[in-house]
Amino acid sequence: MTNPHANTRLEALCDGVFAIALTLLILDVKLDSTESITSTAELWRALGHLPPTIFAFLLSFCIILITWVNHHAALKLVSQSSAAFMYANGFLLLSVVAIPFTAGLLGSFLGTDHAAPAVVLYNGVLAMASIGWILVSSAALKDHLANDEAAAATLREMRQRAYPAFLLYSSLAVMALWFPNVSAAITTVTWLFWLVLSIRLKHA
Repeated sequence: MTNPHANTRLEALCDGVFAIALTLLILDVKLDSTESITSTAELWRALGHLPPTIFAFLLSFCIILITWVNHHAALKLVSQSSAAFMYANGFLLLSVVAIPFTAGLLGSFLGTDHAAPAVVLYNGVLAMASIGWILVSSAALKDHLANDEAAAATLREMRQRAYPAFLLYSSLAVMALWFPNVSAAITTVTWLFWLVLSIRLKHA
């Protein structure tokens, strides 16, 4: 007999981690120095340096939010738990908590001559998140945690989508070694696509 509350503590932990990761993103949106600003014009000039940081914040907020929405939907597909499933979720959370750090790097160095490491790490974390989704869905399927066959089919689709996502973000990480700005632009477009797709599926 399945327990509908088997994943209550797991979901509470995951929600807390997602919330903290979202909150940490805003900490990097700040002026480098306020002590040297002595006029309105200087403040405007200082604010003019923030767009890369704001871009990294908005992109990362979007990524974590979409991941949370998908994770919330995934937990609805299972009514049981297992050690493998909980550890797989832990690996996915590891990628989530790494995003604020890489977002800070992206905001600081995007558009500069030395942006490559920041974009490589950013896409590396996204590739890591794809592995997390593969592990979560595989553990749920292997341990027969799905509510029913329809839920199992959805988990299989989730796993199938994670493989090309891993290849995409791994490739973008490699591309960033030579073309970091192009890689960052493609990353942004893919997540805008996922956002639109997610909204459409929720209203379908």
